[in-house]
Amino acid sequence: MTPNVNQNPISTQLRKLFLSGMADTLEVRLQQAKEGQWPYGEFLSRLLEDEVERRAQKQLAGRLKRAGLESAKTLETFQFSFNPEVPRQQVLEYATCSFIQKKRNVVLCGPTGVGKTHLAQAIGHQACRMGLEVWLVAAEQLLRHLHGGRADGSFERRLRSALKPTC
Repeated sequence: MTPNVNQNPISTQLRKLFLSGMADTLEVRLQQAKEGQWPYGEFLSRLLEDEVERRAQKQLAGRLKRAGLESAKTLETFQFSFNPEVPRQQVLEYATCSFIQKKRNVVLCGPTGVGKTHLAQAIGHQACRMGLEVWLVAAEQLLRHLHGGRADGSFERRLRSALKPTC
């Protein structure tokens, strides 16, 4: 890798320390600090916030990927007006993920095309935002996966894996 001659030496050091969130915003923050006459502590605090935010976004992206969620299916994109029979308040309660702390299950039932999958993905997305690990799987796919374990003797392992999603 050829170093960029125009790159700030501090940015290079930040990258060597795996602080790319800080390195990516260094120039902008330096300019803002100069214009706003920030004290050193304020400048450093803002740079650290940038790094923390970058890491949080990277962790969220990883949780979403492991969960198998479509990033576009969130509560913000769900059209409650599409199906007025969907209990909005109940869905918003599920989105707090309090049912997880209470060790309860949520089962979404209804005919095809009413938004069950979107809501399941949206609740899963919210759980990922809260730092929880999620595994979204259709019941049919889960049953096929478990049934396959009967054939190869891995049923118990597959069942344990399904009950504790650490995908």
